[in-house]
Amino acid sequence: MAQGRVGIAVELLETHQHAELNVHERFPMQSVYKLPIGMTVLHQVDLGLLTLDQMVRVETNDLVPPQVHSPIRDEHPEGAQMSVQALMRAMIVGSDGTASDVLLRLIGGPNPVQDYLRELRVTNVVVATTEKAMGQDDLVQYRNWATPEGMRTLLESLDAGRGLSTSSRSLLLQLLTETSTGAGRIKGLLPTGTVVAHKTGSSRTVAGLTRATNDAGLITLPNGQHLAVVVFVSDSTADDVMREEVIAKAARAAWDIWATTVGTTNRM
Repeated sequence: MAQGRVGIAVELLETHQHAELNVHERFPMQSVYKLPIGMTVLHQVDLGLLTLDQMVRVETNDLVPPQVHSPIRDEHPEGAQMSVQALMRAMIVGSDGTASDVLLRLIGGPNPVQDYLRELRVTNVVVATTEKAMGQDDLVQYRNWATPEGMRTLLESLDAGRGLSTSSRSLLLQLLTETSTGAGRIKGLLPTGTVVAHKTGSSRTVAGLTRATNDAGLITLPNGQHLAVVVFVSDSTADDVMREEVIAKAARAAWDIWATTVGTTNRM
């Protein structure tokens, strides 16, 4: 169905029951990598290195190329002055590539992100380069990679409140819940009104090949428990609908197992 590689990691966080497929394979994250970038920004806010109302100049050379999604570039072709919080909202809710690159620059580049992930004991999530670089060369996206297990561990850390203050965690979860992209992915087959805090990632389709169609997030179940769901679809020749359906069906299968019953460990 996916006509490509698929990695799935699902966990009921309160009990650690899980289902998985190809969880140790590396997949290009695309914009899912904005989640660890955003967590690092908020960690620096917690440390007093940044403030949410701090104003940042978005220069013209910060603007990502046309093939990268960026409402900031489209609305402000001469650059703009924006707060850290506004850039966070643009990066997470709207998946703005310019906002992501500006914030990555502000926190000191990829190395502080990797340092923060090590503090969280999250391995196999690698932020190595910018949205601009990914837009200029289709193969660069493979440098920003994660295994499904690594991303699931990061979601578990977020859910548990490790590495972020209560206010920073709440802000990030709110932004993730307001995510405007990927309505047909994790949320696609879930009951209307289900709370999903998630971050999508998407590559272009070049010569019939789509290198990344991703979604990773936290589903709140009716009983208040939480499912961490990570689905990466890579190097696929399937069309948009079919790739998104793979993600939606995986999330729905997890919902069907754990929304009303006590699940057991499964291998998908």
